[in-house]
Amino acid sequence: MSDTFQRLTRHEIACRVASDIPDGSYVNLGIGAPTEVADCLPEGVTIILHTENGLLGMGPKPEPGKEDIDLMNAGKQYVTALPGAAFFHHADSFAMMRGGHLDYCVLGAYQVSTTGDIANWSTGSKTAIPAVGGAMDLAIGAKSVFVMMDLFTKKGGCKLVESCTMPLTGIACVKRIYTDCATFDITPEGVVASSLAPGLTHAALEGLCGLTFRHPA
Repeated sequence: MSDTFQRLTRHEIACRVASDIPDGSYVNLGIGAPTEVADCLPEGVTIILHTENGLLGMGPKPEPGKEDIDLMNAGKQYVTALPGAAFFHHADSFAMMRGGHLDYCVLGAYQVSTTGDIANWSTGSKTAIPAVGGAMDLAIGAKSVFVMMDLFTKKGGCKLVESCTMPLTGIACVKRIYTDCATFDITPEGVVASSLAPGLTHAALEGLCGLTFRHPA
C-alpha cells in the first residue's frame, strides 16, 4: 500500500488524544502506545492518571537516569508519581475500574468494529498467551473508551472492520478511535471520520479501508 499522504506519528496521535480529555478526568492508559498520552497532557489542567497495578496520580515517564525501580505502570515501564499520588492493592484498583470510577480509558487494539467492539488481547493464534488481563474490565467499566492504534497492519490490512474476527475484549464499548490516518467516532448512525492526515481525502480513506464513513457535522 503506497502512501500519498503524511501519516501522523505516534506522538502526534497521543497529543490528539490528550487534547480531547477534559480537565478533572480520571483516566487509565493501556499498555503500549496509549502510555505516551501521559507525556502530552496540556499544562494548566488536572487529569488524574490511573494504572491498574495500583497507582492513582501517575505522572509522565522519568528523565533518563532518574528512574525509581518501585514506580512502574502495568506495562512495566518506569513512571513518576505526582504530589498527592496514592498507592493501593491490585483488588482495589480493579474495583475502581469495574465500578465506573474512571471517566476515560485509552486502549490499543488489534481490531475495532464499526459498532464499537474491540479485540485487543489475542490475534487468535494458537501460540498467543490466553490472558485478557485488565482490558476487559476497562472496556466495560470506564465511562468512555478511546482506542489509539495504527489504522493498518504491517501487511496492509485495515484494523477498523465491519465485524471483528479476533477474540473480543468488549462489545459495543468504543466511542472514538485515534489513528495515524484519521480519527473515527462510533455513532448509532455510522462511523464518522474526521481530522484526516495531511493529504488524505475522505474518498481515499474509504477506498483504503473498504468502508463507508460519514462526514463530521
